[in-house]
Amino acid sequence: MTGAGAGDRTGFLAVDSGGSGLRAAVGTVERGPLARRAVPEPVRTGARGIEPGHLRELLVPMARALTAQAGLARLDTAVVGAAGLATLGDAVRAELPDALARDLGVRRVALAADAVTAYVGALGPRPGAVVAAGTGLIAIGTDLTAWRRADGWGHLLGDCGGGAWIGRAGLEAALRAHDGRDGGSARLLACAEAVFGPVAGLPGRLYPRPDRPAVLASFAPRVAACADGDPVAAGILRAAARHMADSAAAVCPAGGEARIALTGGLFELGAPLLAPLEEELARRLPHARRVAAGGDPLHGAVRIATALAAGSLPLPGDERMLSVTTVEGA
Repeated sequence: MTGAGAGDRTGFLAVDSGGSGLRAAVGTVERGPLARRAVPEPVRTGARGIEPGHLRELLVPMARALTAQAGLARLDTAVVGAAGLATLGDAVRAELPDALARDLGVRRVALAADAVTAYVGALGPRPGAVVAAGTGLIAIGTDLTAWRRADGWGHLLGDCGGGAWIGRAGLEAALRAHDGRDGGSARLLACAEAVFGPVAGLPGRLYPRPDRPAVLASFAPRVAACADGDPVAAGILRAAARHMADSAAAVCPAGGEARIALTGGLFELGAPLLAPLEEELARRLPHARRVAAGGDPLHGAVRIATALAAGSLPLPGDERMLSVTTVEGA
């Protein structure tokens, strides 16, 4: 769509900021998303947490280009879903709403943890739980009065069952086989050496890397490929499924017609992970109904933006998980 006939039409901006980069869409309540773009550069984090200046540097030119492409006169509402917002978002919460009002003219800014946008993308405004799994893992649930989250503590302290966790467990089993210790897997050892070279040099190649979680997660598909016929690899995926179900059970509403959905790239591992996970979820959450995820985190940001632009947001507010700011004078 071009800028012809834009008139005074206003629209919304929806943003998904994650570890692989920044994605954004603009649209209107009536027509939904009209234009989308992505940049592969992730927003930096530093001593202040997520850097609001770098987020603006990436987002503002993209938002302006999208606004023109969609034929909108201006943007009225912005929703930014960001990885790490709950724990690293103080500077963003303090600075971004006023900055986006100055840069883009928006008058309402919603800041959401990426777990919230993943939830809304998957389930919409319904009670239930979502397990979001990629390199890391977090579960989030709501009864529509409050948000609950479990795990999401990063690869050193948690993210149990996520891609980095599975990859690390697979490499540990490979090293056990190399040493001749119990619990090792010769098949995983062969896979590890095919990917990384001789495992005796693995610590020196892995520990100094700033992208260590992603490198660990890159081995998770090898673990899944070995699961058929290798009890150690199959046991790792079974343990990952138990961790996921534990986190889901910690956040899922106990009563009512709760739904549970899975979202994230880790579930592309397929049956070696999904089969034990279905069993664990059925055992831990017999009252919850498994449903397919309706969309991804950007879809969730669009849903929140559409609701805000229409004047209604049927989701619980939370200072760290989902907050809405109306900017005076915007």
